[in-house]
Amino acid sequence: MKAIQYTRYGSPEVLTMIDVEKPTPGDNEILIRIHATTVTATEALFRKGEPYFSRLFTGLSKPKINILGEELSGEVVALGKDVTRFKVGDQVFGTAGPKFGANAEYITSPEDGVLAIKPSNLDHVESAGSVDGFLTALPFLRDAGNIQEGQKVLIYGASGSVGAAAVQVANYYGAEVTAVCSSANVDWVKDLGAKHVIDYTTQDFTTSGETYDIIFDAVGKISFACSKQSLSSSGIFLEAGFSVGFLTNALLTSMGSGKKARTAATGLRKPAERTRDLLLLQELLESGEIKPVIDTSYPLEEISHAHAYVDLGHKKGNVAITIRGQK
Repeated sequence: MKAIQYTRYGSPEVLTMIDVEKPTPGDNEILIRIHATTVTATEALFRKGEPYFSRLFTGLSKPKINILGEELSGEVVALGKDVTRFKVGDQVFGTAGPKFGANAEYITSPEDGVLAIKPSNLDHVESAGSVDGFLTALPFLRDAGNIQEGQKVLIYGASGSVGAAAVQVANYYGAEVTAVCSSANVDWVKDLGAKHVIDYTTQDFTTSGETYDIIFDAVGKISFACSKQSLSSSGIFLEAGFSVGFLTNALLTSMGSGKKARTAATGLRKPAERTRDLLLLQELLESGEIKPVIDTSYPLEEISHAHAYVDLGHKKGNVAITIRGQK
């Protein structure tokens, strides 16, 4: 089968297409023929080996994981002898998990992995591109932020994959959403459910005098220190990025009753927890309460171009990868 491999950190050119043996499912595994996957901003950083301290987890001198790709949508084509949850022919979507591997034509997954039947009203590209943003934004806002109906919530980086999902999640919970993005995406973000939109190229939200119950930095571009004055007296600052400085703030503020800084290791939650959220996403996608957001798509053989596009930092929602000519 075809797969995209990288064995060293660097520019998109480190990604190469290789032929590898198609995997065989174990007794409790399913084999999925992948129709669509995505390139996330996180995967682009993994490819670069940035920030450098992240190599403590991804590999110091070279990557530990050689085939990226977390989100996927495809078809079950083979079963291990003990599998009962799925059957051959099922159309599924979900994640490949922390070991990645979805930048390939086939992948095996434990039947109790983070998978569900694909939404019936979406194609494979839309299904794959809906997973990561929602499974990140939901636990941040619901669990770390304890979002409540009527709260004022600001989403910084609202046009990215996580940000676009966060706008919709906050709207689903009945919050009053203020989205921060560039001028090109103002109308588009309003269509996702934001009541107010701030163009960061012309206005600094911290100088407006408005305060928010939750500020969610979906792109890791602002800080607790600069946002603190814009939080309500018991407001919560959430950061999807990862830095030593933020962790220090999170630790210090956890001991008081005032404004707090929090993060969430959303990708490290137990598969059963993530699957429950995936089933909620399936329901909300089928009801139309959550909309898939796809910027553009590339075939698997052009994945280096997809990474180059993500590197620009201007993607709107998700960048999809199609496999086997699927749309």
